[in-house]
Amino acid sequence: MEKKFTLTVPDMHCSACVMRLQALEDDVPGILQVEASYIKQKMDIRFDDTRVTEAAIMEAVKKAGYTAVSR
Repeated sequence: MEKKFTLTVPDMHCSACVMRLQALEDDVPGILQVEASYIKQKMDIRFDDTRVTEAAIMEAVKKAGYTAVSR
């Protein structure tokens, strides 16, 4: 089932950060879309909860080098 949630990423500060985080949709099976904004320091994620969990997505963000805070 498709779900959506938002993460605050306080250490996202440039367009390269946005690109790295948006690349998670290609790297993590089950993530359908990532929309990130370094100005708002947040990312909206659409995902298939039968393939990936919110916790696994937050872990992927951390592995990419960023702090993920659930809103």
